[in-house]
Amino acid sequence: MHCSLCASAGWLLGCDAASPVDAGPRAEDAGVDAGPPPPTPDAGDGGGCADPFAGGAMIGLAPFGDVDVPLDTRRGEGWDGRLYTDLSTVRASEDVIDNDRFYLRTFYPDLLVPPDPWTITVSGLATETTISIDDVRALAEPQGLHVLECSGNGRGGGFGLLSAAAWAGAPMTAVLDALDVDPAATRVLVEGFDEHSVPSAGGHSTPGASWIFTFDQLAEAGAFLATEMNGVPLPADHGAPVRLYVPGWYGCTCIKWVTAIRLVDDDAPATSQMLEFAGRTHQEGRPAMARDYQPASMHQAAMPVRVEKWRAADGELLYRVIGILWGGQALTDRLQLVASGLPPVDVDVCPPMTTNQTWTVWQHPWRPGVVGAHPIDLVIDDPAIPTRRLDVGYYRRTVSIDEV
Repeated sequence: MHCSLCASAGWLLGCDAASPVDAGPRAEDAGVDAGPPPPTPDAGDGGGCADPFAGGAMIGLAPFGDVDVPLDTRRGEGWDGRLYTDLSTVRASEDVIDNDRFYLRTFYPDLLVPPDPWTITVSGLATETTISIDDVRALAEPQGLHVLECSGNGRGGGFGLLSAAAWAGAPMTAVLDALDVDPAATRVLVEGFDEHSVPSAGGHSTPGASWIFTFDQLAEAGAFLATEMNGVPLPADHGAPVRLYVPGWYGCTCIKWVTAIRLVDDDAPATSQMLEFAGRTHQEGRPAMARDYQPASMHQAAMPVRVEKWRAADGELLYRVIGILWGGQALTDRLQLVASGLPPVDVDVCPPMTTNQTWTVWQHPWRPGVVGAHPIDLVIDDPAIPTRRLDVGYYRRTVSIDEV
């Protein structure tokens, strides 16, 4: 190959549907007099989907009782900088989360003085060279819609370390093909700038941002060096000017502020980032060697993001659970809802799931039966699909029902 370029068991503790799915006020309005019911959207036929709410009117929201941080709000700094996306606003007719609301886990490093032009150094089992940001942009192309989730996503933040965007960037296969690589190289280490003046509180975050992949893992995932997000240059907090994006893998692998690519062999030790996030990426223990890590891919997941209170056309009080389905490697419609410990009931995912790249919005009519706090879990009724987090109730949400 020629260098034509010369010249990114601890976690256990820790989309267009019918218009009815788009209805309703924001979750922050829950518990407050909503005033007159919003106009009832035209249900249409939902693309062949039955709509039990047709002709009814939404009269409020049932709040989740498990969120303890402000949503859509920047908080903290440096390694501890966070922005949790308010997922209650998700609508099936809106494919992406705006850049200013897309979740953040670690803010732009205050010690980063970006070189002009930005360059990525290539070393290790390859001819040493540099890749300029112009080289990356010359290879960039639209990469489509993708969902990204922090492996440390949690209930207290409303599971808001999860967002979707439209990306553009240079395929890693094209970047690597342009390098002069030693045949002994079997893996690729991607490293980003990760120095901050303020230490992480209690050592919560380990300094160092890098991950090691096989060539096949990068190719099979469709990994790319992202340069644009939702049609504009990558924002500073999201890794500008370039970050690694590995579709279907957790955010800890999608290195921001990429500064180096190093070609290594099977004797490469795991990086500090790999060790830190091993328990959150479905690894067995904390392997010392990179070769012993399984792909840090997101298992199939699902959860409710909004619970609406409706007055049906016949006067019945009815609740609509609206949620998202994401992750995994295989399409599925075998989604089941478990509320208040009752037996699972099938969720009609309609329109059906058509991609694993981003999320699918679903809805389900629900009659709670009694007032009070109701835990809601989702189940994938297919043993062939990995669902480790769903299996342990990781994405359980508890909603407060005040009227039945």
